[in-house]
Amino acid sequence: MTVLCHEVLSAFERHLRAERGRSENTVRAYTRDVAAFLDGTGVEDDADLREVTLADLRGWLGAVARRGAARSTVARTSASLRTFFRWCERTGRVEHDPALRLAAPKRHRTLPPVLTQRSAASLLEVAGVAADDADPVHLRDRAALELLYGTGIRVGELAGADVDDVDLDAQVLRVVGKGDKERRVPFGAPARDAVSDWLETGRPALATATSGPALLLGRRGRRVDPRQVRDAVHRLLEHVPDAPDLGPHGLRHSAATHLLEGGADLRMVQELLGHASLATTQIYTHVSVDRLKRSYAQAHPRA
Repeated sequence: MTVLCHEVLSAFERHLRAERGRSENTVRAYTRDVAAFLDGTGVEDDADLREVTLADLRGWLGAVARRGAARSTVARTSASLRTFFRWCERTGRVEHDPALRLAAPKRHRTLPPVLTQRSAASLLEVAGVAADDADPVHLRDRAALELLYGTGIRVGELAGADVDDVDLDAQVLRVVGKGDKERRVPFGAPARDAVSDWLETGRPALATATSGPALLLGRRGRRVDPRQVRDAVHRLLEHVPDAPDLGPHGLRHSAATHLLEGGADLRMVQELLGHASLATTQIYTHVSVDRLKRSYAQAHPRA
């Protein structure tokens, strides 16, 4: 790739991070999508960039789809290119935005797998039994799972939390979500007890001079990595009969679904999860309706 393209991509990356406040995952995905387009279509200089047309963009999306990319990947690539060329027009790199009428395939709204309320309770019971040996990592895993299911937060938000973000008396956790948006989420007595045990017994056993303010720590005293939390969820779920193999995001899905099944208001769930759009939260109503239909089909004599 040419020096020009590297410079443009670096500036675009700074724009996404500093001006748009996008998450690191989004920044990486968008810059990777744009880099692939520039490289694959032979854009080497400013003149080439100004010559890009809507047909070029549609052709590229078609090529991505023909290579077997998922519909969601094609949709994200379209979003990446629209964001990039809108920024190029605003910064004077192109005179007209060729992606202005670029459409993307609609994503299939697949229903995420979730735990039943009974399976969720069993999972947390397994985590509690494992923590009875007072191993600091087992105490941490119990606290992590109780918080993930009890609050519905993302695993990255949990890993990024500091000790001062937890208010055990008020049973509230402060988290920083996508776009550096801060919110406070409540949690129940089981999560409070698990976090209290972790802070009193588990964390002091792992903390080192370099641990800093991190709430959850790894075996070596550094801030816990989201992958360690994922491993813990998968490992503990193995002991729950008939439960799907979920990761931390599955606990988030489960928490949202169970809240709605319990009568929670959709707007409240949106705020709890930190969704920018209510449409994102509404997928959990589909999960609940799907369950209702299955129960109806199994139980009603006229189903």
